[in-house]
Amino acid sequence: MSLRTPRLNRRTALNALLALAALPLMAGPARASDANTLLNVSYDVARELYKQINPAFAAHWKAKTGQAVTLNQSHGGSSKQIGSVIGGLEADVVTMNQATDVDTLAEKGLTPADWRQRFPNNAAPYSSTILFLVRKGNPKQIKDWNDLARAGVSVIIPNPKVTGNGRYSYLAAWGSVLAKGGSEAQAKDLVTKILANVPVLDGGGRGATTTFTQRGIGDVLLTFESEAELIENEFGKGQFEVVTPSVSIEAEAPVAIVDKVVAKKGTAQLAKAYLDFLWTPEAQEIIARNNFRPRDAAVFKRHSQRFATIKLFSVEQQLGGWAKVGKTHFADGGQYDQIMAGIKR
Repeated sequence: MSLRTPRLNRRTALNALLALAALPLMAGPARASDANTLLNVSYDVARELYKQINPAFAAHWKAKTGQAVTLNQSHGGSSKQIGSVIGGLEADVVTMNQATDVDTLAEKGLTPADWRQRFPNNAAPYSSTILFLVRKGNPKQIKDWNDLARAGVSVIIPNPKVTGNGRYSYLAAWGSVLAKGGSEAQAKDLVTKILANVPVLDGGGRGATTTFTQRGIGDVLLTFESEAELIENEFGKGQFEVVTPSVSIEAEAPVAIVDKVVAKKGTAQLAKAYLDFLWTPEAQEIIARNNFRPRDAAVFKRHSQRFATIKLFSVEQQLGGWAKVGKTHFADGGQYDQIMAGIKR
């Protein structure tokens, strides 16, 4: 026994030293490398945009400060992404396509309630709108929102409950009725008929695009204006046509710093600089080249041929604002749930 005891003690002491050595890695203060690394949690169809924004910002930051920066991305359905951040995904910034998601972060104390005032344009560096993508020749002769409600027309949109693309598509259809002087009851009737024509609700904008383009399901895809050229480039020009409805929604894309995370990681200055960069002429050019509507008037004018001439309405102007929309339409038991419960599949 006396010969074994020292060996056990040495092993125990070694394990204790290893455990102590690991403690700073697990619970210590932010490392220097953390302060030069950002995670941008974003929505599904902004992948290509930030593939171009990120190296441009990295070069800008290096020229300004001499520091290299690492920029990581996470993409998915917008509301799912926000749920991940609330669940612990350490996003330094979020770049979303609907204000309700950022409001949800504010409600959880991850960003201030006045996040819209931190940056210009209600913290939205660009916007888009919802258009229709149909198959070559437009065999179903789809021209406006009412056509999506016709019997025999198959409509592809992502799930409005969890995606910004789907939510904007739903609200664009609803608001199109109100914008032409129709009633709330008439708007609900139109949206009900459209949703009854939806064969599958994907969990993100990219999933809906795949369903339409690769799986060959549906007569029309409701998608952001920014996606139309991208889809053509990816799946071949001439296979699809863009249809511009008479009226549609302005889809603003808000951004925010996740204060709780940047305070922990020491990245507040870098995170603000990253989002500020989105309003620079350089970034606005990249935004326009990706068919998002830039805020810079001169940049918009240079790229105006990219954007449909269409009457746009905002959520605030036509639908009472995001707080009302969230409560009325997308809260549990709201209009969307009521409509889906009444649709017989």
